[in-house]
Order: sequence, then C-alpha cells, then structure tokens
Amino acid sequence: MPLSEYEQRVLEQMERELTSDDPRLATSMKTTSQRSSVRYVIAGVGLILGLLALVIGVAQSVPVVGVVGFAVMFAAVAYAFAQPSKSNGPVGVVSPDGTVRPAAKQQKTKRGGKAGKAPFMQRMEERWDKRRDEQ
Repeated sequence: MPLSEYEQRVLEQMERELTSDDPRLATSMKTTSQRSSVRYVIAGVGLILGLLALVIGVAQSVPVVGVVGFAVMFAAVAYAFAQPSKSNGPVGVVSPDGTVRPAAKQQKTKRGGKAGKAPFMQRMEERWDKRRDEQ
C-alpha cells in the first residue's frame, strides 16, 4: 500500500531533521556496507596457501614454514572479516530547504578530541540533567 502524499511529506521532513541533527547517523543509515566478493576470494586463496604451507612445514619437519603458513592463514581470515577502511565522513549538512552543504572539518585538539567539544562525561551529565528536567 503506497504512502499518501501527506505521509510522504512528513517522512521527508523527518529525514531532513534527522540529517541536520545528526549527519553521521543519517549517513551510516543510508550506506549499506556490503563486502566485496573479491575480498573473500583473496582471503580464501590466502587461507589455502597458508594451510598448504602449514601442512608442508609439518610434513617436512620445518617449523619455520609451518609458522609462516599459520601466519598467512591468520592474516587471510583477519582480512576477510575486517571492515574496509572508509576515509569519507558525512557528506554534509542538510538545511531546512533540503539543500546539502559540505560539512565543516573540525580541528583536533592535542588529546585527540575535536576542538570546542565538551569532555565525554560532561556531555553525559548534561544529557542526564536534561532528561531529569523534562520529567
């Protein structure tokens, strides 16, 4: 059953508000993290080569070859299950009229946090106080 015109407008408005409030969450919900099959093929080949080296090392009584084979197997499995690195963050911030403007890059402080951002515990305390005040 298709949505009515009013429901579609409300849904679009909610989406714009979510994107403007928390662009990182909105971006993570939009993108699907499908892993490439090439990644699994490479890992499978590495796993087979590592297993082959491990068996040859054990059969020939050469522990170095066995250890290298095990290391190759471990690296292949780790490569298969590791998340691909993404260097892109949120695309931008959606303004109320629906246009997207690029997100401003924030400078990092010496402690690794973002400049002008309150410490984690302080933000949590503020949220807690805000929730208690609402009730």
